[in-house]
Amino acid sequence: MTQKITPLVNRYVVTGPDGGDVLAFAEQKRFALKEELTFWTGEDRSRVVGGFTARKVIDFGGVYDVTGADGEPVGWFRKDVKASLLRSTWQLAQGGEPAAVGRERSLGVALARRAWEVVDAVVPVVPVPPIPFVHHFDFVRDGEPVLSVERMWGLRDRYAVRIQDPALDRTLALCMAAGLDALQSR
Repeated sequence: MTQKITPLVNRYVVTGPDGGDVLAFAEQKRFALKEELTFWTGEDRSRVVGGFTARKVIDFGGVYDVTGADGEPVGWFRKDVKASLLRSTWQLAQGGEPAAVGRERSLGVALARRAWEVVDAVVPVVPVPPIPFVHHFDFVRDGEPVLSVERMWGLRDRYAVRIQDPALDRTLALCMAAGLDALQSR
């Protein structure tokens, strides 16, 4: 999954492992009061794959409902604000299954990101360049891997999304991956 750089919307293009054909395309408006994202089969927006919508307006620990192509609920995800104080933590669930818990893989990277944000906030006079910390998330349910989202080095936001649980809905996985990019800093 690659984020295209635009000033007013987050655009995501999902391709297969070889980077060839576009499997899905999404847009999410920045600075929206109520977060929402829709995935389509391509940039022509001819067919909806699914998407997510926040349950509430401007809610930092909010729940995001994920729907499929038919508009029916697929699952949900949310940031676990308390657990995220040291290492960002998310929960992801579908159907009646227990939630999978996703954490940043590296505590060191998590702490470095937080320290960099503090420096940037405390010393606003000196421009602090953004550092593209590479953060990876691993989602686990009952000790079994469910999903991993790995940010790759580069100027553009690129992610390798690996679905390890064959029962995990693909739309839910894509929405979680896009949510990590769009919502992580909030």
